[in-house]
Amino acid sequence: MTVISKSHINQFETVLHYFADASLVIGITILIPIIIALIYNETRYIIPFLAVGISIIIFSIILRHVCKPKSKMTIKLSMFLVMFVWLYIALMGCLPYYFSGELSFLNSYFEAMSGFTTTGFTMFNDFYTIPYTINFWRGLTQWLGGLGIIFMVLTFLKSDGNDVIPLYNAEGRDERIFPSIRHTTKVMLYLYLGFTVLGVLLFVLARMPIFDSIFYTFTALSGGGFATSVISIYEYNSFPIELVAMLLMILGATNFNLHYVVFKKHKWKEYFRDTETKVFLSCVIVSVLLIGTVLSVHHVYGSNVLHNFRFALFQVISAITTTGLQTSFPKELHNGYNAFGTLILTVLMIIGAGTGSTGGGIKWQRIGIMGHSIQNEVISLLEPSRAVVVSKFHHMKDVIITNKAVKYTLSFITLYLIVFFISVMILLVFYNDLSAVLFEVASAMGNVGLSDGLVNASSPVIVKLVYIADFWLGRLEIWPVLIVIYTIFRKTKKRI
Repeated sequence: MTVISKSHINQFETVLHYFADASLVIGITILIPIIIALIYNETRYIIPFLAVGISIIIFSIILRHVCKPKSKMTIKLSMFLVMFVWLYIALMGCLPYYFSGELSFLNSYFEAMSGFTTTGFTMFNDFYTIPYTINFWRGLTQWLGGLGIIFMVLTFLKSDGNDVIPLYNAEGRDERIFPSIRHTTKVMLYLYLGFTVLGVLLFVLARMPIFDSIFYTFTALSGGGFATSVISIYEYNSFPIELVAMLLMILGATNFNLHYVVFKKHKWKEYFRDTETKVFLSCVIVSVLLIGTVLSVHHVYGSNVLHNFRFALFQVISAITTTGLQTSFPKELHNGYNAFGTLILTVLMIIGAGTGSTGGGIKWQRIGIMGHSIQNEVISLLEPSRAVVVSKFHHMKDVIITNKAVKYTLSFITLYLIVFFISVMILLVFYNDLSAVLFEVASAMGNVGLSDGLVNASSPVIVKLVYIADFWLGRLEIWPVLIVIYTIFRKTKKRI
């Protein structure tokens, strides 16, 4: 019994050590908006950010000093860590909103969780009164959440052994550019920083103000969707700006390992050979044609066909990259897109973005695997004489689809849809609009942020809690939460 207890204590200390690392990243990050407060003479926001940031840093240093890693990080321990870290960072990230008096505590937590999970739903009603400092923090939370908090921790860790592999995998990543985790995370971070600089420059060239260029680069590249205006990026009504935003959304939603292969190794054809790209392009082409036709027939954006297709293209890209920037709003979604168009957007948000990207949803690779598996079954039925039908998909190399991969993919999709429909049923108690509820739950779970106008600062508490849970579950891809709940349930059952 003593040995077991000591083992558990060692595991607990190890988890707390990495927890302190994640906490330190957040503490340092919270200090960054102080620079914006000084630039724009918003000195009243210095104290909230400074007090929260310094407090977190001191707490993190003490915890890191007291708790040393005394055991290896297993996948179960990593799941526990990731699950609670995301709850914690939202709690810490909400404090500047709350202490500055901008939002109530629950609304602050909603805003922070929406930001870090790169969802994009907001509790702010009057966008034009949001200070620069607060807006910058909103954008920064999404930029940081795009790659993930544990990912950031791994980038700066000195350790690069097998003990950090479960940490890397627990945040929904199972592919590596290099055998070294640390090398992989650094290269991905460099790509992310490079895309960030590119985005700011392109937005400035498209005549967007410098602050807005930084903000929308943060939110578009991360697949976040926060905006500085109630009409989102349509405030500029500029097609060049929309083109830059779409480019960033696609870059963020594409697997970063694929980016490395394409840009560093100059294997340009790999992008179009990849199964994920084929799923993405197929969904975009079909969806734009269908929605664009609906908008054109109903003259939603005038009689110009190309003008209607411009809006269709932007919303389709925003939905499938799980970004949430909008040029179409509740009025158009209800009366122009009709149930047909909003259903397509709903399906796209459920499908989601690429694996190893900043996006959410079920992911393109899983859709590709299920598509190949269905094709495989059809061929097996048509040609029963064939002993073995080998199914493959291409993802930087030819990969054989095993029964284990199909089982895992099907389990995840089933679990995802179960959580989705539970959330829908809860929200239907408060909103008697099935189409709108389906749309918004798909947006919340996919970490998208496209809004049909249902949730706002005055929404019922239960509704806000359901959204927060969906943000969290969607970002963690459900498995960590399920594993933790099952572990706790099993241990409780044994004790009883």
